[in-house]
Amino acid sequence: MPIQTFQFNKLDFKWIDIVQPTTNELKLISEEFMLHEYTMLDCLEPDHLPKYEEHQEVNFLITRILTSFPDNADTIQSISSKIAVFYTKDFIITVHRAEQPILGEIRSSYLETGKIKTTSEIVTKIIWYVLHSYDKPAIKLAEEVDMFETQLFLKTVSPGMLEKVYYLKRRASLCKMLIVLSEEVITSVKTTANDNPALQDVKDLQLKLVMLYQQVLEDVNNLLNIYISLSAQRSNEVMKVLTIFSVFFMPLTFIAGIYGMNFNYMPELNSKFGYPAVILLMISVSLTVFIWFKRKKWL
Repeated sequence: MPIQTFQFNKLDFKWIDIVQPTTNELKLISEEFMLHEYTMLDCLEPDHLPKYEEHQEVNFLITRILTSFPDNADTIQSISSKIAVFYTKDFIITVHRAEQPILGEIRSSYLETGKIKTTSEIVTKIIWYVLHSYDKPAIKLAEEVDMFETQLFLKTVSPGMLEKVYYLKRRASLCKMLIVLSEEVITSVKTTANDNPALQDVKDLQLKLVMLYQQVLEDVNNLLNIYISLSAQRSNEVMKVLTIFSVFFMPLTFIAGIYGMNFNYMPELNSKFGYPAVILLMISVSLTVFIWFKRKKWL
């Protein structure tokens, strides 16, 4: 991809934007602006986490913007894209693998209109847009948790619910991790006095998002605990029914076992009322067990 350079009227800095750079392109940029080689290597790592560094007069930061939110996402790369930023008061360089519409929006809405006048203000605005990309997904996750909770209590659980809840928890966990790691980037940015309110808005947004995703994770954990508890309750109900049946039939089986033995000298075998007496005994035992269960309130 070609390297785009933007120069704005009445501004003393330029903006170099690089999309899907090659190693040679990064090397040329590194030599021209005296950038550290290790920071350039970080630009090539697609799964690098947010961070902030200072190398002499050059400030370097990496942030990750949420680009997609598939239901089966479970890795950082599947939900976010990296934006690397180098900046001093004389220039700002943005490096990213995919097109980022937010950068064009910042140029058209803030630089071309004169609302932003320094590179640090651009960085503040980039971070704000990046964090804002996590806002709607947090609401979506909360709605999914409510939906699963409704299904769980109304006993309309689908076979793949547990898998869906796992992926939901995984997405929430990844987003929270990226937002928490972004705190170092936010607190390290130094901006102008006029831009301090905007930076404070970014800090407030970051804190709000951490709380939102923390709440989602807590709700998911509670949902899993409820699911396990209800599953255990259903298992206990089944075991209760089986236990009741076994208690009824165990004494009957015992009596039948005794009279099923092949001994020649069993006095009841020659009795005229032996058979009805044993049947009556079995009925009496069953009634006794039933009355006992009723008094114990097990039935």
